[in-house]
Amino acid sequence: MKNEKITLALVDDHQIVIDGLMSLLKGHDRFKFVFASTDPTEVVQKLTQTPVDILLTDIMMPGLPGNELAKLVKQKFPAIKILALSMSGQGDLVNEMINDSDISGYVLKNIGKQELLKALDKIAAGGIYFSEEVIDELQRSSQRKKQNEDAHLTDREIEIIRLIEKEYNNKQIAEALFISERTVETHRKNIFRKTSTNSVIGLVKYAYEHKLI
Repeated sequence: MKNEKITLALVDDHQIVIDGLMSLLKGHDRFKFVFASTDPTEVVQKLTQTPVDILLTDIMMPGLPGNELAKLVKQKFPAIKILALSMSGQGDLVNEMINDSDISGYVLKNIGKQELLKALDKIAAGGIYFSEEVIDELQRSSQRKKQNEDAHLTDREIEIIRLIEKEYNNKQIAEALFISERTVETHRKNIFRKTSTNSVIGLVKYAYEHKLI
């Protein structure tokens, strides 16, 4: 790709994002947008007609989310490199796209021109690129996962935490899970002990921070 233009395709359900990203690369000799679309469901067909080097794709899109689109593209066009775009670097979603969709990069939509060029150059050369904010979130996600594993919360305990967050009392939890109120009370005591919390507010905060809800 060194002496040839790097061809790009872009899909995002917001036209203003497409316009902004295309504007950032306007006049840059190294890159060429082959097509852009607000409809993710038409991208595979367009790629069949016009292959590209790099596909930039939004994550949260109606009809066909970016992670599902990335899987389809990788299955049909394994040579195409994928750069994911998002408003936030959600650790679990990033990990899913790395493992299932074999993406080459993940950047936030607040990216500036220089970082975008850096990301595209690195990916075009066969490397990978992740925004610093995304790397930080991946590290936090890994830490949350480790803390959850260290807490040894069972599936039933996590289920009860989710019902507590919905403001279910012990009787309602017991009825929902077909267990006795005494069993619910035992689970609650174990949950508070394992999470080092001593109030419902503290437990719900823990649950949100550790992505249990």
